[in-house]
Amino acid sequence: MVDKTKIGFIRFIFEAYEGIAVVTTLEPGIGHIRLTMPPDRQDEVNMVAQALKKDFYFEPR
Repeated sequence: MVDKTKIGFIRFIFEAYEGIAVVTTLEPGIGHIRLTMPPDRQDEVNMVAQALKKDFYFEPR
């Protein structure tokens, strides 16, 4: 779950790191997204997610 007003920003960030993850919006009204990534990129995705959590609500499920 993420701050629903930040979905576009999050998508932009992950697209900028080409190939680490694809962001899919599942329920935009509540900020429910899915990050799909290759297994070998999971550490990088976790680092980006941790950095995003410093600025706004970004909580993996």
